[in-house]
Amino acid sequence: MSQGLLRQKERIGVSLHKIIRTMDIEQIKPENDTYKHRLQVQIRFSDLDALNHVNNSFQAQYYDLGRINYFEQVMGEQLDWTKVVVVIVNTENNFFSPIVQGEKVFVETKLVRFGNRSMYMHQRLITDRGIVKGTCRTILAGFDKRTNSSAPISQDFKDRFLSYEAKPHLAFEVSLISCRSRQEFLPTHRFPI
Repeated sequence: MSQGLLRQKERIGVSLHKIIRTMDIEQIKPENDTYKHRLQVQIRFSDLDALNHVNNSFQAQYYDLGRINYFEQVMGEQLDWTKVVVVIVNTENNFFSPIVQGEKVFVETKLVRFGNRSMYMHQRLITDRGIVKGTCRTILAGFDKRTNSSAPISQDFKDRFLSYEAKPHLAFEVSLISCRSRQEFLPTHRFPI
């Protein structure tokens, strides 16, 4: 890694630390390992690489599908994505073991916490036997399309997610058939780099 990139990561880390100390964050117990949303993933032949493993780029698409379906479950309707008030500003994927053709895999999604202008989500790819194949942490930031800048996330929007996560766990499954770089978008929690 170049020295310039290392210095940039260090500057971001210092900025994130300053933000952490000043933010009041609503939080749903992060140690809670329950996921209320589960989506079965169909592994397609085109998802596989030469080793018969699901290619890492397709795993990222599985997380996207889970996140989209999660939003629609929370909102109770199919969303008009041109009107969604958050944008993805950071994702971090961890790959633990390969997913192979024939495995029954689910993407599970949950909200971890809200900040004033951000929301944090956690997802995992898990088999029907309970083996976690990978995880994904995503930070989304409030966004105002009119001004093309970050914006606070409305309390109404937050309440819908907090209410969904607070409900007793339901064994909910859905089968799947087939930045702008600005200071305001910096996450309010420092993840290991």
